[in-house]
Amino acid sequence: MQDVDIKTADGVMDAKLFQPEGPGPWPAIIMLTDAFGVRPVFEDMARRLSKSGFIVLLPNVFYREAPASKLELKGTFHDESFRKRVYALIGALTPERLKADAGAELDFLLRQPFVKGPKAGVAGYCFSGGIAVRMGADFPDRIAAVASSHGGRLATDSPDSPHRLVNQVKGELYFGHADQDNAMPAEAIRTLEAALKDAGVKHRSELYPGAQHGYAVPGTPQFNAEVAETHWGRIVDLFSRTLKA
Repeated sequence: MQDVDIKTADGVMDAKLFQPEGPGPWPAIIMLTDAFGVRPVFEDMARRLSKSGFIVLLPNVFYREAPASKLELKGTFHDESFRKRVYALIGALTPERLKADAGAELDFLLRQPFVKGPKAGVAGYCFSGGIAVRMGADFPDRIAAVASSHGGRLATDSPDSPHRLVNQVKGELYFGHADQDNAMPAEAIRTLEAALKDAGVKHRSELYPGAQHGYAVPGTPQFNAEVAETHWGRIVDLFSRTLKA
């Protein structure tokens, strides 16, 4: 693992970079964290993904607030003050800021001699599932695949809801949904899947029975080891087919 800094329009984004063993170059994937930010469990997840033959960039999406080491996003959503703080951080990530940050991340990867190919993949969890979709729409010629695991609020009434962007995506999309997820209820899943069908984009959207929001992230009460392993199989297959061919 290597700590890296990425210059953006608004400052410097701190990130961590994971590289497989052996000779490169390797295709790259941007892994976006859930609302609790960059922390050891996501470092472990990025490291695991890199061992499948990928460069993995783990950026601190909240860098405007503070470096990941100083954010201290510890708490639960049952705590109103913590909930308000996290929602404020997420709310500050406007579509314009997200596009600028994604462009900076992609440009950074393109400059690395050990990164293979002009296209990358992106994997999002929780709220960042929507960010991953947006990245695929903002950079359709540079994102080969998008994976959203227990992504929340992917289909809302908002004019900039992620489901309204899928017709701009050229890469392949994967969505893993929990069937016990208030952030992505059955009606929202149906709306998303209808948009995907209308867009004609290559995709897979599946429901994990008995899973809760957060099923893929170890160390949380919602973690589901069996579903998490299925999720790993899905995303490694997706990125291997789209980035290694």
